[in-house]
Amino acid sequence: MALIEYKGIRKRKFKDRLFRYSVHAFTYSCLAIVLVILFYIFKKGVGSLNLALFTQLPKPVGETGGGVLNAIVGTLMLVSVAAVIAIPLGVSVGIFLADNRGRKIADYTSIAVDMLQGVPAIVIGIIVYIWVVKPMRGFSALSGSIVLAIMMLPAVVKNTEETMLLIPKSLKEASLALGASYFKTTTRVLVPAGIGGIFSGCVLGIARVAGEAAPLLFTAFGSPFMNFNLLRPVNSLPLVLFNYATSPYDDWHKIAWGATFILVGMVLILNFIVKYFERRWKVQF
Repeated sequence: MALIEYKGIRKRKFKDRLFRYSVHAFTYSCLAIVLVILFYIFKKGVGSLNLALFTQLPKPVGETGGGVLNAIVGTLMLVSVAAVIAIPLGVSVGIFLADNRGRKIADYTSIAVDMLQGVPAIVIGIIVYIWVVKPMRGFSALSGSIVLAIMMLPAVVKNTEETMLLIPKSLKEASLALGASYFKTTTRVLVPAGIGGIFSGCVLGIARVAGEAAPLLFTAFGSPFMNFNLLRPVNSLPLVLFNYATSPYDDWHKIAWGATFILVGMVLILNFIVKYFERRWKVQF
């Protein structure tokens, strides 16, 4: 009997070690893949960086040199306007879903958000082309921002909802019991308490759409000129990557690697900022 129990314990320990080592192996495999990609981008991108890349506009076909200044400015414009549109709406919907969990309207809204998250980016681009570009009779930065805002919504909504559900209900009940209105309770108690998770969702949404090129082909379209008008076409770093990487010119390939390095660097910086403020706000809370 003791021998059987001993064999059973050894079998369970073996399964436990096997599972633990498998988890570690898969984790390190994913990390290795990311590191290899980042190393390759760093290797190719650093050699393509120069002052002209940040300070000059693209050169015409056949001329060497040039930069992606208009694409950097266009990317910042598109993402900024998209964030202004998506973040207030997404945070509000996330708070609504957390407060009304179990109700039909909340369930239907949650299903709609899940479906939106699964819709291909190019399909959303075509829809915004029909809804916005055709009525405006032209491509524009505004239409590009709208398509990016739609793609940002699921990440912002889901992170806000999950963050609100983690906040103790007693915090909300205490605020309401003291006579605070629902608006003040939400804006001055619940949102500050979960600001770390909400901020993470917003930045994840921005990182999600910063590298999108397909929907911008139908909306922002791209432009070789510097433009600050939201009602005119603008260029972006993903569009530069798409156009330059598929070109037959080696000089354009070099610029595409430089733009790749800039875009990936922007996303990495955003993620580091999120982690820093998450730890800081978590300690204060």
